[in-house]
Formats: sequence, structure tokens, C-alpha cells
Amino acid sequence: MSTLHVHRFGPVTGPPLLALHGLTGHGRRWADLAARLLPDIRVIAPDLRGHGHSTALPPWDLETIVADLVALLTAETDEPVVVVAHSFGGACALQLAERRPDLVRGLVLLDPAVALDPTWLHDIALATLDSPDYTDTEEARMDKLATGWGAAEPSLLQAELDDHLVPMRDGRVGWRVSLPALIAYWSQLAREPALPPTDMPTVLVRAIRVDPPFLSAPVQAVLAERLGTHLTVEEWDCEHMVAQILPERTAALVRAALEGRDGHQ
Repeated sequence: MSTLHVHRFGPVTGPPLLALHGLTGHGRRWADLAARLLPDIRVIAPDLRGHGHSTALPPWDLETIVADLVALLTAETDEPVVVVAHSFGGACALQLAERRPDLVRGLVLLDPAVALDPTWLHDIALATLDSPDYTDTEEARMDKLATGWGAAEPSLLQAELDDHLVPMRDGRVGWRVSLPALIAYWSQLAREPALPPTDMPTVLVRAIRVDPPFLSAPVQAVLAERLGTHLTVEEWDCEHMVAQILPERTAALVRAALEGRDGHQ
């Protein structure tokens, strides 16, 4: 049995797509993309451990996330899936592809966060501990606008606030995320990148308005050396929330991956 709360979109007879969110996120972030642009696709979108309505129990590491995803996929489908993954979800997808390549037939990595600078991660973790929540909903909205959501459709940000912001202590509000898990996951992003099989079709989208980038040039070079012609790299002129800012282009990449086509736009 899966320990994850799972959001499911589309027909059960559609081709399966595993959709993985980033840190502080949740599976319902994929709802608009699934319903509006991929209505014929069977989208399986879990809240990762420590996020949303899933268990928050440790251990909080990539191995445990992979174990959670293996249990989920084994219960949901008897065929390998394409994985679309954003940010921290990209690190999880690479780990899954390395450890259980029999369950994955392709990757679509949207501005993945992989092998980040430990000093930067330390600073992020300290800042998160220092200010883990918000005075009110409007402060949370402004923080999102300043950290990757600025060009997203406003209704999508409103849905994020409605679905994922919950009351905290002293009348404050915060994301439906386990703070201990979140800090541990920042640490996990300092690890060396997992590498998928050399013949796994992989699409990598870099959001060029993210500075510093979540995927460094050296890590991209490692993936390119590993995958060769099986890697397609896209550079999109957007901020970090790729699927929310450029949903049509994202859906086109996903469809190409599901159909085994070159998704270059």
C-alpha cells in the first residue's frame, strides 16, 4: 500500500504519466495542466512524503521517496511510465530512473534542482528555519510572486493559496509541508546527481530567468555525457515555475515523450 496521498486526473485507460512536484509543493499543482491540456492522459500526481496530505514520517531522503514511488507505481500500473518532474521532483525522478529503470520509460525534467551548492543550501535552510511561515495570505502571495510565480496565470497562484496554505501558530499561515522534512530535503539536494540508463529518453528544460540556476552547467554536462543523443535540452525564457508559466509548451513536451517523439519546440 502506498503511504502517499495521490491526485489522479484523466481517464484510467489513458497512458500513465507520473507527475512530481517540487519542494513545498503538492500534487494538485498539476491539476490545470492535466485537465485543460492533457485531458486524455492518466496523470498520477502524489504529494511527496512530508508534503500536502501524505505522511510526514521520516526518513526524509531520496531513497525513501523512491521507495514510496515504487510502491505507488506498482499499485497503480503494470507498465513503465513517463515522469514529468519539477525542481526537487527532478532529483527524485532521476533517483527513480537510476534505481528502478524498469518502471520508467522517459523523463521530462522541468528546471530540475540537482547537486546544488552546499553553501547555498545551508543558507536556504537557515532562512527557512528563521522564517517558516507568513503573517497572512497576502504576504504568502507576495513571496510566491517574488520567487518564480510572477508570470504565472493569477488564478493558478490563487489555487495554490486556496489548496495549500493552512493556519499556523499565533494566527499565522504556512504551506502544508513538514518543516523537518523540508530542511532534510534541502540537504538531499547537495548529493551527487543520480544517472538514468544511457538509453533513457530525457528532456531537460532550463528556466533561464533563474539565477543562480537550479541545474549547473557541470551537472548538465554530466547528464549530456551519460545520455548522449537521448538527451534533449530546452532553454525557456521563464522563471522557475515552468509548468505554470508555459503550460502549452510543457504539455507539448509531455505528449512528445509519451508518444516517443523528439519534443523540441
